[in-house]
Amino acid sequence: MENPRNRSSSPRQQPAAGSTHSGREPAQSGADGGVAAVTRALQILDAFVLGESHLPLAELSRRCGLHKTTVLRLARTLAQSGYLVQREDGEWRLGPATGWLGARYQAGFDVQNVLEPALRALSQSSGESAAFYVREGNVRTCLVRVEGPQALRHHARMGEGLPLEHGSPGRVILAFSGEPGRLYEQIRKQGYQWSIGEREPGVATVSAPVFGMNRRLLGSVCISGPESRLPPATLEALAPQVMNTARQLSYALAGNTSATPAELPPSRWHP
Repeated sequence: MENPRNRSSSPRQQPAAGSTHSGREPAQSGADGGVAAVTRALQILDAFVLGESHLPLAELSRRCGLHKTTVLRLARTLAQSGYLVQREDGEWRLGPATGWLGARYQAGFDVQNVLEPALRALSQSSGESAAFYVREGNVRTCLVRVEGPQALRHHARMGEGLPLEHGSPGRVILAFSGEPGRLYEQIRKQGYQWSIGEREPGVATVSAPVFGMNRRLLGSVCISGPESRLPPATLEALAPQVMNTARQLSYALAGNTSATPAELPPSRWHP
């Protein structure tokens, strides 16, 4: 005989599709165990690209792939902590808390501790010197350099201003800064550039771009050596190594160190 205590006084409702028996909403955690609300909030912050000062709610919704009511709720929450600000016309811009967060990130991040190990590995694998160049106005300067193991090698002075339009490190910086012209279009298309004797007779280099957060160009990584050891065929063969190092540095300098080289996307520039 059935125990009446086991019977419910009213029919039990079946859980809605996607819900859990705990009564919590299905979107509380992501497939990877992360918190979905946090992921969505970060999507909103990431929707702003370099150079954009503000975005309407509809555009934020489109870029994030979220309903406008969801974006509005998250945006208001972010605004409470200063990460977003709503303008008088209703559009949204990044708030002062994002700048403070970026400043703290930069203050606690020693770039050389990332650059030097990567350049050392590139130098060992290629057998040539490796360097990282940055743009300073209309010139490029060598920020970090690792000398190659060969007795005969190319020496570059740290901090010396060199022309951007001479040599593959500068050409790459110009190309991925948006310089017009067929040569720079080709560099952007292939993701690297090599040169022989362009700045200094007898010196050969091959370079690739390094990006930071939001695909902001940071500089170029290159290997260099004497032309006698680095003819065009050898430079072409070494280009994938240089591009791979550039991709690893891009992820590390953007704050994403979890990706392995096989997971990194190819070096392509998007204006």
